[in-house]
Order: sequence, then C-alpha cells, then structure tokens
Amino acid sequence: MPPLESLTEEPPVEPNRRSFLAGLLAAGSATVGALLAVPLVRFTLHPVLARTTEKSWSDVGKIDEFQNLAFPTKKLVTIEQRDGWRRTLAEKPVYVSKNEQGQLIVLSAVCTHLGCTVPWVEKENKFICPCHLGKFAADGKLLGGPPPRNMDRLETKIEDGVLKTQYQFFRQLTRNEEELA
Repeated sequence: MPPLESLTEEPPVEPNRRSFLAGLLAAGSATVGALLAVPLVRFTLHPVLARTTEKSWSDVGKIDEFQNLAFPTKKLVTIEQRDGWRRTLAEKPVYVSKNEQGQLIVLSAVCTHLGCTVPWVEKENKFICPCHLGKFAADGKLLGGPPPRNMDRLETKIEDGVLKTQYQFFRQLTRNEEELA
C-alpha cells in the first residue's frame, strides 16, 4: 500500500497553451465589456451630474418704449430650460412697471398663491388673479386676497438700450421668495 502522503500530493501543474489562451480571452472580454459600459454609465449619470439650467438674461424690449409708462405693460420673454436630456424654449409673460421711485421693474405674472397667470385689469387699475381674486398694485404690492406675498420681482439690467431680465421660478404659498430653478 502506498503511503498516504503520496496520495494527497498532486503533481505540480505546469501552465499549458490552452490555459494561457483561456486567461487571455477572459482578460480581453473583461476589457471590451468595461469599454462598452462606459458610454452607458455616462448616459445614465449625465442628468444627475449635469448642472441645472443657468439663469440667463432675456430681452424684454427697448428702453425707449417704457419711458412714458402709465400702467404695467405685458411682455413675453423667451427662456431656455434644460431637464435632463431635454432642451425646451418657452415664452413666459412678465409685466414691466415702475416702482415708487419711478424706476423700471419687471414682475413675474405668476400669482404667489397657486401659480395662476395674473392679468392687469385696466378698469380697476390693479392686477387681479382670476383664480382666487388676489389683488396687487401696479408695482406688485399685495392689496388683498389669499396670496401670501407681493408679486415676484425679477432681476433687471439695461444693456445697449435694451431692458433685460433674468426669468426665475419661485415657490408658491410661502411668505418669502424662494427660488426654485
């Protein structure tokens, strides 16, 4: 009977051509798989890692047309929005008015209560929200109704004789202006 030691010992295995090719094939497959996965991972993570839409300046109109402003004037501004992979251009209504000092201001036409579009009612000489009858003065100050704050003022600047504004979305139903996007 042979000793137990000789039965448990296996002869050393020398690498042969077949095992070398199998290892080479496995390494090559893993490399190709990783290279093909990079675009998929990038496509999937892009919306998470991409910055949100930057606030940009939109033209409201030439400054000359607002010099003799007697009441708020409605204008449409074009804004670009990015949502993940989608890019959209939208027109949003704003009102150009004057503050107490006679300086031009731009007001968002979105009601601070529930987001309805607020029109200027010339007969009453005020903004009146059609949804819940919130009332605002020509400079956007809250006069009455359920809205929790004044109309939202947008940032403005004058560049080359053109009034520009940065359109911004604000949270409704809050006492303070909170920017959304």
